[in-house]
Amino acid sequence: MIEFVDNISKSGSYLAMLKQQLSRVAGAWSIEDYRSFISFYSSILPSLMKVERCAVFVMEMGSKEICSIFGTGIDYQQIKPPLVGSIVGDVINSGESFLTNELEGHVGYHTTIEEQTGFTGRNMICVPIKSITETGATGALQILNKEGTQSFTTTDLAQLEEVAHFLSFSIESIVLNQEILRIASSLGEEVGRLEQNSINGITLIAESQAMRDVLDLVRTVSKSPVNVLIQGENGTGKELIARMIHQLGSRREQPFVAVNCASIPGNLMESQFFGHEKGAFTGAQAVRKGLFEEASGGTLFLDEIGEMSLMMQPKVLRAIQEEEGSRVGGNVVLHYDLRIVSATNRDLPEEVQQNRFREDLFFRLFSVEIILPPLRDRAEDILPLSLHFLKMTNERFDKNVSGFSSEVISLFEIFGWPGNVRQLQKEIERLVALTPDGQIIQPEQLSRDLHALYTIQDMGAGKGTEGDLALPEQIKRLEIILINKAMRRTQGNKSKAAKLLDISRQGLDKKIKRHNLTTTRP
Repeated sequence: MIEFVDNISKSGSYLAMLKQQLSRVAGAWSIEDYRSFISFYSSILPSLMKVERCAVFVMEMGSKEICSIFGTGIDYQQIKPPLVGSIVGDVINSGESFLTNELEGHVGYHTTIEEQTGFTGRNMICVPIKSITETGATGALQILNKEGTQSFTTTDLAQLEEVAHFLSFSIESIVLNQEILRIASSLGEEVGRLEQNSINGITLIAESQAMRDVLDLVRTVSKSPVNVLIQGENGTGKELIARMIHQLGSRREQPFVAVNCASIPGNLMESQFFGHEKGAFTGAQAVRKGLFEEASGGTLFLDEIGEMSLMMQPKVLRAIQEEEGSRVGGNVVLHYDLRIVSATNRDLPEEVQQNRFREDLFFRLFSVEIILPPLRDRAEDILPLSLHFLKMTNERFDKNVSGFSSEVISLFEIFGWPGNVRQLQKEIERLVALTPDGQIIQPEQLSRDLHALYTIQDMGAGKGTEGDLALPEQIKRLEIILINKAMRRTQGNKSKAAKLLDISRQGLDKKIKRHNLTTTRP
C-alpha cells in the first residue's frame, strides 16, 4: 500500500498481542506430539489385529504427496508411496478398501519397500482414512501379515475400517493443525513486517515493491539529520512520509511542524516563517513565533515548496544555511536547530531551469531525494487499501457494506487515479454512501470516469444494450478517457497533453470545455 493508515490497529500493542497469540498457536503442537500420537496407534494395532506390521499414511495438505507418519519396524523412516502405482495410492484415490491374501502376486510400490527394508509381505489389508469435513480420503491405514499362516477375513476388514473411522478424527486434526501452524508462521512473518512499519500508532502499509523500496530509504535517511526532498503527485502521502522520517529519527520527541507553502499569501509569508514582534505592522497586536522558531529542535516540513515565491526563497535559504533569522520588526538574531523535510509535486530541476526556483535553495533541500510513485504504478497496493478504506468508512458512516464486486476491483486496478490514494479514499466513501447495507459495491455505482471506463470495457467484451452501440456516445466516452489519461501523464500541462493526443492546444481546450472536464494539476 501507499498510505499511512492512522490507528489501523489502534496502537502497536495490538500487533504485539497478535504476534504473541500466533506464537502460542505455533507452540501448541509440535511434530513430537504428532509422532507420539501415531506411535500409540501403531503400537496397539498389531496386537489388536494380530498382525506383524502396520503403517499410517497421510496426504500432505496442499500437495499430492503421501507420507507415512509412523509404522512398526521402519525406525521412523519416511515411506512415500506414489499416488499412482501403489496399493496405498489406489486406496486413497478410490476411497475403497483393499484386501489380499496373495500379496506376492501383486506388482506395485510395496515390492520396492520390501527390497529396502528386507520385510516380505504375504497378505495385506489397506483401508482409506476418509475425511470428516470433505469428500475423499486424507490417508490410509495398512496392516501386513496375519500372525502364523492365517488369512485376513472380511471381519478383519470391517474391524480395520472401524479403527480408520475413529482415526480419521485424529488424522484430520493433525492435518489441520499442520496447516494452522503454516498459516500462523506466515501470518507471524506478515505481522512482524507490519510491526516494522508501525510507528506510534501510525502504520505505512506497503505491499508493492516500489513502496517497500521507499520504506527502506526512509529508514536509512531517518538515522541521520540530512535534509530530505520528497517528490510525488498530490495524494501520494508526502506529508505522511515526512512524519515517518521524523518519528524514526533522533528528534522524534521534539516538534513536527508542517506548513503548506501554497496556502500562505505572499505578503504574510515572512511573518509566518519567522514570526513578528508586537506592532511590527498593522494588526500585529502581540508577539508571534515563526515556523522556524516553533520547529526548533525538531522537524520543519515544507510542503509544496515549489509554490514558494521567488521573493521569499532567499530568506528561507539564509535561515537554512546560517541556521538563524529574526522576527519581523525585531533585531534579535534567533538561532534554529532543526531538520528540513520538504515536498513538491513539481519538477524542481525544471523549475530551476525556468528560473522559477533558486538553484542554491534547491541544492540545500536536495541532500536526499525520495520519489513517491503514483498509485497507478502500484496495482498491488490498491486492493488492501480499498479494503482498509471500506472498513474505515463503514465504521465512520455506521454502515455495513459487504465488499466489492470483482468488476469494481478490476477497474480500480487499471484506473489511472490522478488524485492517487486520496482520490481512492473519496471514491470509496462515495460508494459506501450509495450502497445499501449488506450488499457489495457494484460498477453501476461508480463515479463518472470510472463508470465510463467500465462501459468501454463492456463494449470491448461485446456486452451492453443496443443503445450502447451509438457511435457518438462511444466517441465521447473514449475522448474523455484519453484526455484524462494525457492530462495525468503530463501532470496537467495542456500543451504537452495536446501533443500526446495529436491535436492543437485550442482543440484540446474546446474538448475540455465540451465535456466539462476538470483540468487542475494532479
